[in-house]
Amino acid sequence: MELLAENKCFGGRQLQYSHASTSLGCDMRFSIFLPPQAAGEGTKVPVLYWLSGLTCTDENFVQKAGAQQYAAKHGVAIVAPDTSPRGEGVPDDPEGAYDFGLGAGFYVNATQAPWSEHYRMYDYIREELPALVEAEFPVDSDRCGIFGHSMGGHGALTIGLKNQDKFKTISAFAPIVSPMNCPWGEKALSNYLGDDQENWRQYDTCELIRKNATRQQPILVDQGDADQFLQEQLKPELLQQACALAEYELTLRMQPGYDHSYFFMASFIGEHIEFHASHLAG
Repeated sequence: MELLAENKCFGGRQLQYSHASTSLGCDMRFSIFLPPQAAGEGTKVPVLYWLSGLTCTDENFVQKAGAQQYAAKHGVAIVAPDTSPRGEGVPDDPEGAYDFGLGAGFYVNATQAPWSEHYRMYDYIREELPALVEAEFPVDSDRCGIFGHSMGGHGALTIGLKNQDKFKTISAFAPIVSPMNCPWGEKALSNYLGDDQENWRQYDTCELIRKNATRQQPILVDQGDADQFLQEQLKPELLQQACALAEYELTLRMQPGYDHSYFFMASFIGEHIEFHASHLAG
Protein backbone atom coordinates (compact mmCIF):
# COMPACT_ATOMS: atom_id res chain seq x y z
CA MET A 1 0.00 0.00 0.00
CA GLU A 2 1.01 3.60 -0.58
CA LEU A 3 -0.10 6.28 1.86
CA LEU A 4 -1.52 9.22 -0.12
CA ALA A 5 -2.86 11.47 2.65
CA GLU A 6 -3.09 11.66 6.44
CA ASN A 7 -5.04 14.14 8.55
CA LYS A 8 -5.79 14.28 12.25
CA CYS A 9 -9.54 14.46 12.81
CA PHE A 10 -11.56 14.37 16.07
CA GLY A 11 -8.61 12.80 17.84
CA GLY A 12 -8.29 10.04 15.24
CA ARG A 13 -6.63 9.74 11.85
CA GLN A 14 -8.17 10.09 8.40
CA LEU A 15 -5.99 8.17 5.95
CA GLN A 16 -6.04 7.55 2.21
CA TYR A 17 -4.17 4.74 0.48
CA SER A 18 -3.65 3.27 -2.96
CA HIS A 19 -2.91 -0.37 -3.66
CA ALA A 20 -2.75 -2.81 -6.53
CA SER A 21 -6.01 -4.77 -6.65
CA THR A 22 -5.93 -8.35 -7.87
CA SER A 23 -9.75 -8.54 -8.05
CA LEU A 24 -10.02 -5.51 -10.31
CA GLY A 25 -6.74 -5.66 -12.20
CA CYS A 26 -5.86 -2.03 -11.52
CA ASP A 27 -4.69 0.32 -8.80
CA MET A 28 -7.41 1.30 -6.33
CA ARG A 29 -7.79 3.96 -3.68
CA PHE A 30 -9.58 3.73 -0.37
CA SER A 31 -9.90 5.91 2.71
CA ILE A 32 -10.03 4.79 6.32
CA PHE A 33 -10.83 6.70 9.50
CA LEU A 34 -9.23 5.26 12.60
CA PRO A 35 -10.82 6.58 15.81
CA PRO A 36 -8.66 7.54 18.80
CA GLN A 37 -9.65 4.26 20.50
CA ALA A 38 -7.65 2.39 17.82
CA ALA A 39 -4.40 3.88 19.11
CA GLY A 40 -4.37 1.68 22.20
CA GLU A 41 -1.86 -1.15 22.31
CA GLY A 42 -3.54 -4.38 21.23
CA THR A 43 -6.92 -2.66 20.84
CA LYS A 44 -9.14 -3.60 17.90
CA VAL A 45 -12.20 -1.55 17.05
CA PRO A 46 -15.37 -2.38 15.10
CA VAL A 47 -15.22 -1.50 11.41
CA LEU A 48 -17.84 -0.19 8.99
CA TYR A 49 -17.54 -0.29 5.20
CA TRP A 50 -19.15 2.66 3.43
CA LEU A 51 -20.19 2.24 -0.22
CA SER A 52 -20.78 5.45 -2.16
CA GLY A 53 -23.14 6.15 -5.04
CA LEU A 54 -22.93 6.98 -8.73
CA THR A 55 -20.11 9.33 -9.81
CA CYS A 56 -18.46 9.27 -6.38
CA THR A 57 -14.94 8.34 -5.30
CA ASP A 58 -13.72 7.50 -1.81
CA GLU A 59 -13.38 11.22 -1.08
CA ASN A 60 -17.03 12.35 -1.29
CA PHE A 61 -18.11 10.61 1.88
CA VAL A 62 -14.92 11.49 3.74
CA GLN A 63 -15.26 15.20 3.01
CA LYS A 64 -19.04 15.73 3.05
CA ALA A 65 -20.79 13.31 5.41
CA GLY A 66 -19.33 14.52 8.71
CA ALA A 67 -18.99 10.94 9.89
CA GLN A 68 -15.65 11.20 11.69
CA GLN A 69 -16.96 12.91 14.82
CA TYR A 70 -19.50 10.12 15.37
CA ALA A 71 -17.02 7.37 14.54
CA ALA A 72 -14.65 8.88 17.11
CA LYS A 73 -17.43 9.10 19.69
CA HIS A 74 -18.43 5.45 19.27
CA GLY A 75 -14.94 4.09 18.63
CA VAL A 76 -15.50 2.59 15.17
CA ALA A 77 -13.32 2.64 12.06
CA ILE A 78 -14.86 3.52 8.68
CA VAL A 79 -13.47 2.27 5.37
CA ALA A 80 -14.58 4.05 2.19
CA PRO A 81 -13.50 2.45 -1.10
CA ASP A 82 -13.85 3.86 -4.59
CA THR A 83 -17.00 3.03 -6.57
CA SER A 84 -15.40 1.29 -9.56
CA PRO A 85 -12.09 0.20 -11.05
CA ARG A 86 -10.21 3.01 -12.76
CA GLY A 87 -7.10 3.61 -14.82
CA GLU A 88 -5.63 2.90 -18.22
CA GLY A 89 -7.34 -0.01 -19.94
CA VAL A 90 -10.46 0.07 -17.73
CA PRO A 91 -13.47 0.50 -20.05
CA ASP A 92 -16.07 3.23 -19.56
CA ASP A 93 -19.57 3.80 -20.87
CA PRO A 94 -19.12 4.31 -24.62
CA GLU A 95 -21.47 7.29 -24.44
CA GLY A 96 -19.74 8.76 -21.39
CA ALA A 97 -22.90 8.60 -19.26
CA TYR A 98 -22.59 8.96 -15.48
CA ASP A 99 -24.70 5.91 -14.62
CA PHE A 100 -22.49 3.17 -16.06
CA GLY A 101 -18.78 2.35 -16.25
CA LEU A 102 -16.29 4.52 -14.35
CA GLY A 103 -17.79 5.60 -11.04
CA ALA A 104 -20.65 3.15 -11.49
CA GLY A 105 -19.43 -0.35 -10.67
CA PHE A 106 -22.75 -1.31 -9.00
CA TYR A 107 -20.88 -3.69 -6.66
CA VAL A 108 -21.37 -6.72 -8.92
CA ASN A 109 -19.03 -9.21 -10.57
CA ALA A 110 -19.40 -8.56 -14.29
CA THR A 111 -19.58 -11.61 -16.55
CA GLN A 112 -19.79 -9.89 -19.94
CA ALA A 113 -16.90 -8.58 -22.05
CA PRO A 114 -15.30 -6.08 -21.87
CA TRP A 115 -16.48 -5.42 -18.32
CA SER A 116 -15.61 -8.79 -16.79
CA GLU A 117 -11.86 -8.19 -16.80
CA HIS A 118 -12.01 -5.32 -14.31
CA TYR A 119 -15.53 -4.82 -12.96
CA ARG A 120 -15.54 -7.24 -10.04
CA MET A 121 -16.50 -4.89 -7.24
CA TYR A 122 -18.46 -7.57 -5.39
CA ASP A 123 -15.34 -9.64 -4.83
CA TYR A 124 -13.33 -6.54 -3.99
CA ILE A 125 -15.74 -5.42 -1.24
CA ARG A 126 -16.50 -8.90 0.06
CA GLU A 127 -12.99 -10.36 0.13
CA GLU A 128 -9.99 -8.37 -1.04
CA LEU A 129 -10.47 -5.04 0.71
CA PRO A 130 -11.50 -6.50 4.10
CA ALA A 131 -8.53 -8.89 4.02
CA LEU A 132 -6.19 -5.97 3.37
CA VAL A 133 -7.77 -3.77 6.04
CA GLU A 134 -7.77 -6.51 8.65
CA ALA A 135 -4.11 -7.30 7.97
CA GLU A 136 -2.92 -3.70 8.16
CA PHE A 137 -5.13 -1.95 10.73
CA PRO A 138 -6.40 -2.64 14.29
CA VAL A 139 -9.96 -3.59 13.34
CA ASP A 140 -12.04 -6.47 14.65
CA SER A 141 -13.23 -8.70 11.80
CA ASP A 142 -15.93 -10.16 14.06
CA ARG A 143 -17.52 -6.73 14.56
CA CYS A 144 -18.12 -5.56 11.03
CA GLY A 145 -20.99 -3.68 9.39
CA ILE A 146 -21.73 -2.20 5.98
CA PHE A 147 -23.66 0.88 4.83
CA GLY A 148 -23.98 3.09 1.79
CA HIS A 149 -25.92 5.58 -0.33
CA SER A 150 -27.97 5.11 -3.51
CA MET A 151 -25.96 2.69 -5.70
CA GLY A 152 -23.85 2.12 -2.61
CA GLY A 153 -26.99 1.47 -0.57
CA HIS A 154 -27.81 -1.23 -3.10
CA GLY A 155 -24.30 -2.60 -2.66
CA ALA A 156 -24.50 -2.54 1.13
CA LEU A 157 -27.84 -4.32 1.22
CA THR A 158 -26.96 -7.03 -1.30
CA ILE A 159 -23.42 -7.69 -0.06
CA GLY A 160 -24.57 -7.63 3.55
CA LEU A 161 -27.46 -10.02 2.96
CA LYS A 162 -25.29 -12.44 0.99
CA ASN A 163 -22.48 -12.40 3.55
CA GLN A 164 -24.22 -12.48 6.89
CA ASP A 165 -21.29 -14.11 8.68
CA LYS A 166 -19.06 -11.21 7.65
CA PHE A 167 -21.34 -8.17 7.90
CA LYS A 168 -23.41 -8.20 11.08
CA THR A 169 -25.28 -4.93 10.49
CA ILE A 170 -26.59 -3.08 7.41
CA SER A 171 -27.88 0.40 6.80
CA ALA A 172 -28.51 2.58 3.77
CA PHE A 173 -29.47 6.05 2.63
CA ALA A 174 -31.81 6.25 -0.36
CA PRO A 175 -30.79 2.82 -1.71
CA ILE A 176 -31.62 1.36 -5.11
CA VAL A 177 -33.62 -1.47 -3.56
CA SER A 178 -34.54 -3.31 -6.77
CA PRO A 179 -32.17 -2.68 -9.69
CA MET A 180 -34.18 -5.17 -11.73
CA ASN A 181 -37.02 -2.64 -11.68
CA CYS A 182 -35.43 0.73 -12.35
CA PRO A 183 -33.58 2.34 -15.29
CA TRP A 184 -30.23 2.66 -13.50
CA GLY A 185 -30.23 -0.98 -12.55
CA GLU A 186 -31.56 -2.30 -15.85
CA LYS A 187 -28.78 -0.53 -17.75
CA ALA A 188 -26.04 -1.68 -15.40
CA LEU A 189 -27.14 -5.28 -14.95
CA SER A 190 -27.84 -5.90 -18.63
CA ASN A 191 -24.37 -4.67 -19.58
CA TYR A 192 -22.44 -6.25 -16.73
CA LEU A 193 -24.37 -9.55 -16.54
CA GLY A 194 -26.09 -10.00 -19.91
CA ASP A 195 -29.74 -10.09 -20.89
CA ASP A 196 -30.81 -13.15 -18.86
CA GLN A 197 -32.60 -11.58 -15.91
CA GLU A 198 -32.25 -14.75 -13.85
CA ASN A 199 -28.63 -13.71 -13.41
CA TRP A 200 -29.70 -10.34 -12.09
CA ARG A 201 -31.63 -11.70 -9.11
CA GLN A 202 -28.51 -12.32 -7.01
CA TYR A 203 -27.90 -8.55 -6.98
CA ASP A 204 -31.44 -7.41 -6.22
CA THR A 205 -32.19 -6.74 -2.55
CA CYS A 206 -35.89 -7.50 -2.83
CA GLU A 207 -35.17 -10.85 -4.47
CA LEU A 208 -32.62 -11.72 -1.78
CA ILE A 209 -35.08 -10.87 0.98
CA ARG A 210 -37.82 -12.95 -0.61
CA LYS A 211 -35.77 -16.04 -1.39
CA ASN A 212 -32.39 -16.18 0.27
CA ALA A 213 -32.36 -14.40 3.63
CA THR A 214 -31.53 -17.21 6.04
CA ARG A 215 -31.49 -15.14 9.20
CA GLN A 216 -32.26 -11.59 10.12
CA GLN A 217 -29.66 -8.87 10.43
CA PRO A 218 -30.49 -5.42 11.79
CA ILE A 219 -31.32 -3.20 8.79
CA LEU A 220 -31.91 0.56 8.91
CA VAL A 221 -32.91 2.54 5.80
CA ASP A 222 -33.46 6.30 5.60
CA GLN A 223 -35.16 7.79 2.55
CA GLY A 224 -35.98 11.44 1.90
CA ASP A 225 -39.49 12.02 0.60
CA ALA A 226 -38.27 14.96 -1.54
CA ASP A 227 -35.66 12.81 -3.29
CA GLN A 228 -35.72 13.56 -7.02
CA PHE A 229 -35.06 9.88 -7.80
CA LEU A 230 -37.64 8.44 -5.40
CA GLN A 231 -40.36 7.30 -7.79
CA GLU A 232 -38.36 6.22 -10.85
CA GLN A 233 -35.16 4.74 -9.41
CA LEU A 234 -35.38 4.01 -5.67
CA LYS A 235 -38.89 2.68 -4.93
CA PRO A 236 -38.52 1.92 -1.20
CA GLU A 237 -42.04 0.53 -1.13
CA LEU A 238 -40.74 -2.54 -2.99
CA LEU A 239 -38.33 -3.28 -0.16
CA GLN A 240 -41.05 -2.69 2.41
CA GLN A 241 -43.33 -5.12 0.58
CA ALA A 242 -40.62 -7.79 0.25
CA CYS A 243 -39.76 -7.57 3.94
CA ALA A 244 -43.41 -7.75 4.96
CA LEU A 245 -43.97 -10.89 2.86
CA ALA A 246 -40.82 -12.53 4.22
CA GLU A 247 -41.55 -11.38 7.79
CA TYR A 248 -38.13 -9.73 7.76
CA GLU A 249 -37.76 -6.91 10.27
CA LEU A 250 -36.90 -3.61 8.58
CA THR A 251 -36.61 -0.10 9.93
CA LEU A 252 -37.52 2.19 7.01
CA ARG A 253 -37.76 5.88 7.87
CA MET A 254 -39.20 8.33 5.36
CA GLN A 255 -37.63 11.69 6.19
CA PRO A 256 -39.85 14.67 5.25
CA GLY A 257 -38.31 17.29 2.98
CA TYR A 258 -34.93 15.61 2.45
CA ASP A 259 -33.45 15.03 -1.00
CA HIS A 260 -30.74 12.75 -2.43
CA SER A 261 -27.73 14.86 -1.45
CA TYR A 262 -25.01 14.66 1.16
CA PHE A 263 -26.94 17.26 3.15
CA PHE A 264 -29.44 14.46 3.77
CA MET A 265 -26.76 11.98 4.75
CA ALA A 266 -24.96 14.45 7.01
CA SER A 267 -28.24 15.02 8.86
CA PHE A 268 -28.59 11.36 9.89
CA ILE A 269 -25.10 9.84 9.63
CA GLY A 270 -24.67 10.06 13.40
CA GLU A 271 -27.76 7.94 13.96
CA HIS A 272 -26.55 5.35 11.46
CA ILE A 273 -23.15 5.05 13.11
CA GLU A 274 -24.81 4.77 16.51
CA PHE A 275 -27.11 2.06 15.09
CA HIS A 276 -24.15 -0.01 13.92
CA ALA A 277 -22.07 0.63 17.03
CA SER A 278 -24.87 -0.44 19.36
CA HIS A 279 -25.18 -3.82 17.64
CA LEU A 280 -21.43 -4.33 17.26
CA ALA A 281 -20.51 -3.44 20.84
CA GLY A 282 -18.79 -6.06 22.95
